[in-house]
Amino acid sequence: MKNEFALLDCTLRDGGYYNSWNFETSLINEYLQAMAALGVHYVELGLRSLRNEGFRGPCAFTTDEFVNTLEIPESLTPGVMINASELVAKNANLERILERLFPVEASESRIKLVRIACHVHEFSAALPASSWLVERGYKVGFNLMQVSDRSQSDIEALAKEASKWPLDVLYFADSLGSMSPAQCSQIIGWLRNYWSGPLGIHTHDNMGMALQNSLQALDDGVTWLDATVTGMGRGPGNAKTEYLVLELSERFNLKPNITPLMGLIRRFFLSMKQRCGWGANTYYYIAGKYGIHPTYVQEMLADSRYNEEDILAVLEHLRVEGGKKYSADTLDAARHFYQGIPRGQWRPAQVLEGKTVLILGAGPGVAEHRGALERFIRESAPYVLALNTQSVIAAELIDARVACHPVRLLADCDEHARLPQPLITPASMLPPDIQESLRGKELLDYGLGVQKGAFEFAADHSVLPAALVIVYALAVANSGKAAKVLLAGFDGYGADDPRSREMQELLNAYLEQDDHVKLCSITPTRYSIPSKSVYAL
Repeated sequence: MKNEFALLDCTLRDGGYYNSWNFETSLINEYLQAMAALGVHYVELGLRSLRNEGFRGPCAFTTDEFVNTLEIPESLTPGVMINASELVAKNANLERILERLFPVEASESRIKLVRIACHVHEFSAALPASSWLVERGYKVGFNLMQVSDRSQSDIEALAKEASKWPLDVLYFADSLGSMSPAQCSQIIGWLRNYWSGPLGIHTHDNMGMALQNSLQALDDGVTWLDATVTGMGRGPGNAKTEYLVLELSERFNLKPNITPLMGLIRRFFLSMKQRCGWGANTYYYIAGKYGIHPTYVQEMLADSRYNEEDILAVLEHLRVEGGKKYSADTLDAARHFYQGIPRGQWRPAQVLEGKTVLILGAGPGVAEHRGALERFIRESAPYVLALNTQSVIAAELIDARVACHPVRLLADCDEHARLPQPLITPASMLPPDIQESLRGKELLDYGLGVQKGAFEFAADHSVLPAALVIVYALAVANSGKAAKVLLAGFDGYGADDPRSREMQELLNAYLEQDDHVKLCSITPTRYSIPSKSVYAL
């Protein structure tokens, strides 16, 4: 069996990106027994790292002391992964770091396999680690990441470089989940031009191709295959161990005992999957299709501030601007959607100066107090701005609508075309496809720029800390020199919802501006802002 292929399960390492590598020892021991019953050859017990930033569980460090507490069946070869970025960081001493990571030789450790995850630009500098580890008795693998868009000459150069060092296996990873079986075959062929040793593949399931790519690689001579239980791994996850074992069993006429794993999945992994949310979906498919790092999707799905429109807008931004390397700063910038100098052609002061402005949000307070709100509008004649397509209040009582989210605008184009009110939006800054979709609609072009901590109200545009429609509407009122702003339908979210914290911070920052137009909520709100009752106005 080992002469045909080597199956490596890396659930505890790759899956740790969802639970901070905090697996209970009892679960790990049961998992190890299940892996032995399946006939798995290698298990990656986690990462080994010197970095200690924020809480991470024992599988983020996988020390020998921790490994010695585990019940590891004799048929399994335990391994760990280290990141080349730690070895080749600026001012890093590679040998000194390795000595700290691996203080004992393999003969004195239960860890026998060390894999080094490596970006292309780190490869040459990290390769000497293989000699150091082999001299101390460890089996060594190098995992090349993000090679899917590299040229033939690039990949052949990497293989040629690898052939000079004592690697036991050279892996390539479909890090962005964007490969097809044909691309896998092509990369394997290029690697084989200069690398004659064992090859391995680590697949991601962004486009639902992880299993197919693994099997295609096997057909093309790759002998090391990675998988994880239920596919648990960064982003959409990996090839599923249970599926891969079934395919390999049929191909090699094996008789694995899958029962222990299925019990483990039922009792532990299904609930963990429901709680953590790994697995392929349309967002990951888009990310894979356009070479966007899956962590962008993973982070947005875990953050309730991002709704469907936000995620799609960010992915579109990353498709154009590039998102192969994950960065929290890039994600934050992408969420702002608008780039370039803010510009507009409509001046709100032409219609709002000296007036009371009523902004209608999407919260249930508008519907609950509709009668009182409509009475107030008819009697006091405020200038009424409705956010997006909110249509609870009678249409003839709404003066204009406000929208600034590109994807939300695209989704609502038909609705906006039907609604009679003019639309205030950064029209000249919208993507061409949205401008085309809004052709024929009366647009009031008020520009928008986004800059952290900024509240700047110019005559025809504003610069704001976030591209949220309520903040944009407040900017319209301020640029328009309104007398005051009343809010309805800003009920707020639950106390633990991060959207509540973000909105409160934005409102606080607005209220701290010396020249802000005063605001007041006239329906129930959870936000700490001035409030009155619509029933007494």
